[in-house]
Amino acid sequence: MKEPITRYVEDRYAKLNEFVSMQPDMSELPDFEKEKGKLPEPVWAGHDDEIAAYYKAWEIAFRNLGKPTKESGFVSPYIDAAFNGHIFMWDSCFMLMFGKYGDSVHCFQKTLDNFYCKQHKDGFICREINELDGVDRFYRHDPTSTGPEIMAWCEWQYYKNYGDKERLKKVYYPLLSFHHWLKNYHRWKDGSYWSSGWGCGMDNLPRCDLELIPDSEDWQLETFHHSYMSWIDATLQAAMSCEYLIMMAEELGISDDVDALRDEYDNLVRFVNEKMWSEKDGFYYDLKADGSFLAVKTVAAFWALIAKIAPPDRVDVLCRHLEDKNEFNRPNRVPALSADHPDYKDNGGYWNGGVSPADYMILCGLSANGKEKLAKEIAECCYKNCIEVYKKTGTFWENYAPETADRGDPARENFVGWTGIFPITVLIEYILGIRVSAEKSEIVWRVNRLEEHGIKKLPVGRDSFVTLMCKARKSQNEKPEITVESDKPIKVKVIYGEDWQFSFDI
Repeated sequence: MKEPITRYVEDRYAKLNEFVSMQPDMSELPDFEKEKGKLPEPVWAGHDDEIAAYYKAWEIAFRNLGKPTKESGFVSPYIDAAFNGHIFMWDSCFMLMFGKYGDSVHCFQKTLDNFYCKQHKDGFICREINELDGVDRFYRHDPTSTGPEIMAWCEWQYYKNYGDKERLKKVYYPLLSFHHWLKNYHRWKDGSYWSSGWGCGMDNLPRCDLELIPDSEDWQLETFHHSYMSWIDATLQAAMSCEYLIMMAEELGISDDVDALRDEYDNLVRFVNEKMWSEKDGFYYDLKADGSFLAVKTVAAFWALIAKIAPPDRVDVLCRHLEDKNEFNRPNRVPALSADHPDYKDNGGYWNGGVSPADYMILCGLSANGKEKLAKEIAECCYKNCIEVYKKTGTFWENYAPETADRGDPARENFVGWTGIFPITVLIEYILGIRVSAEKSEIVWRVNRLEEHGIKKLPVGRDSFVTLMCKARKSQNEKPEITVESDKPIKVKVIYGEDWQFSFDI
């Protein structure tokens, strides 16, 4: 039987993708036990379990590293999603949010190279690729074939930590071409975007207009069909990607397609706020084909925070939903589905209440909108629950229950995998409160612990490291006594107590 003929409307920017012709990097993979001394070293007096969990997460992550083969056609070493022997676009982007702290040992960022090198002539990149033979798991126009569009966000987060303009220049055109593909094939005529359960990464959320195709299985519609809806997360992610592509272009002095990106960003902001916001419920919803809301409250709406699309008054309203004990403020935060929905499951039910590392998107969105107090509360809650389950089971899980300190059901174990975000990234950025901005040569440290704490060998750009330590204090309002060692000039901004702050240069 012959293979089906493939036809393309070629995208001119896909031709500028350097990864397609890149020679594979066949470097040997690092050994965790030999190299762990090069990783950032968190210090938190009296919290041995948390420090042990940090290193356990790295140990599992290093077990899941892979390298290119002739058969796969991959070009760079990568971290496996710990799921089924395939690399996933969604998981990979979240895994790199902790991987960015391990680049002194292994460049986790290059995982995305293996998506870019498989880009099609029209800009398409499959969301799931087989590690053995490098074959796309889905045909281009399968409704579940790609997404979510968050690789630009991921690359920008790395840029903040490392300030690597050469990397930014290489990824701009593949990302721009991928955005063009989604714009051409996953967009409705009103400019909004669609996805599917698998395509959005949140497989079984009740997000379909089931009445539209009444003779089908509900789970099949929820997982595989777009339901003719404007999907709030896909639309917000498209806007967010426009914004990050514009920021990349400005950093690089590139003008290609920037005006079109600005126009689309403005149109999407207008559409989302005029059409997808319910004044009655104070929430962003998916929009059904008839223009009415699919009134299901999910974490998809909170992409509005990190995309910085929500006006300040709506940010406040979204925060109230996150604080509402009948909705998203559960014993473990933040469940993917609001607790007042009939499909919500106490054990998580995968995405029907499960708490996942997608929480990191919410934390970043709150921080981007100045809601640090709420971000800290949520971070401490999900981090504490992750550590409690680690102490009981000795490992990390794909997702967690929203009502108790337990693994989710269903959930895969040893899932580092994206769950490394909790014991690594959330620990560094929200529990210890240390965030790097290498492109600004700045570290912001929100000192909120009373014990002696800090971090050693924290990367601030390629081959540059800093050690930050804070002595024990008696109260939150006591001015922290800070010591900093850095091998490059850097500004340190310290925030503590009632939002008091001071800065100094090293």
